Amino acid sequence: MSKINVRNLSNENEDGAPDIVGVSTLSATSYFVPTKGSTIERPPNHLEEGSIRFNTDTKNLEYYRGHTIGWAQFELIDPDLGGGTGSNTGAGTRGLLIAGNGSPDNTKEEIEFITISTLGNSQDFGTLSQGSQAGIGGMASRTLAFYAGGSLIPAAINTIEKITIASLGNAVDYGDTLTNRAGGSGVSNQIRAIIAGGNANDPTTNVIEYFSMTQSGNSVDFGDLSLKREATNKGNVNSSTRGLIGGGGSPNTAQIDFITMSTLGDSQDFGDLSATRSSIAGGGNSTRGIFAGGAIPSGRVNIIEFVTIATTGDAADFGDLTVIRQSATGMSSPTRATFAGGALTPNPVFNTIDYVEIATTGDAIDFGDVAGSGSTDGLLHNAASASNGHGGL
Repeated sequence: MSKINVRNLSNENEDGAPDIVGVSTLSATSYFVPTKGSTIERPPNHLEEGSIRFNTDTKNLEYYRGHTIGWAQFELIDPDLGGGTGSNTGAGTRGLLIAGNGSPDNTKEEIEFITISTLGNSQDFGTLSQGSQAGIGGMASRTLAFYAGGSLIPAAINTIEKITIASLGNAVDYGDTLTNRAGGSGVSNQIRAIIAGGNANDPTTNVIEYFSMTQSGNSVDFGDLSLKREATNKGNVNSSTRGLIGGGGSPNTAQIDFITMSTLGDSQDFGDLSATRSSIAGGGNSTRGIFAGGAIPSGRVNIIEFVTIATTGDAADFGDLTVIRQSATGMSSPTRATFAGGALTPNPVFNTIDYVEIATTGDAIDFGDVAGSGSTDGLLHNAASASNGHGGL
């Protein structure tokens, strides 16, 4: 039996639905079912802040944060996002290190993983169908990760491969990108993966494309970045509604662009990094985006900066990496961002993994090492990455 006591029932709001004023008692033996609908069926922007609905596209509850920010998903913090059973168990968010270069500059096909909540070295996961470097990662749902493009040196490729995160094993074919490309960035929410920028077999490109993570197939056109660039952040920086692309080279830039995930179209200006910077590691949760390390015109840096994803503005100082380097890659949980590998180009190449707690500021702390798998050592740069706990989920 359910009972609700009210002092006044009126029909005066903008939607013509009744307002219930002065609720004093609510008891129920059943459950609350919110309004539901697809992303494009979201109500107009005159809703009251805090309104809740169930999104049938993402299969998540979402809430309205006001006209400026829009809708955001409730953040799920799951103690066992890694899933799996037996030897495949991964308690906590699982981060994947995918392909890349070793030292000497050999191209790798190996996939390794870490459990982001637990300090330690990476472990063997599987392999791609072929070795490549500077591929595009950062695209994952809670169950699947994707690797797109990459370079077989010197030519870029256009393959998209799928990885089942909870189960150790090899990647499988998923589809193709619109163009051959390497060195771009990837962002995603639970259903849509977006690829931006990179090098399309020389010259650089500003093309943004996307594909569905729920059904195999090729990517299609999304829009354009504000300028052509490669060597943008490796490791996704995004919420469920916004994806950020930071820095880059050819030409060198400090600019940060943002993409509205649900709406096809060109990127928009977000702000700037503190300096022109390329080959950056990216990370963060649904609230805060982090950019770490990279190359500036005069050398390499260990700078870590952050932005608040829901607003716009320039990046602010966060702290420093444990090692000065470029070409590291980022993997994140809702609370922690990790940065793996990197190089001073051409040498030395590092096997370092360090981390920061996203909600605070301060210098990075040692996490462990890239262990290497099979016959390879752990020295790694220009790798892609993915996790099933990033800010887009």
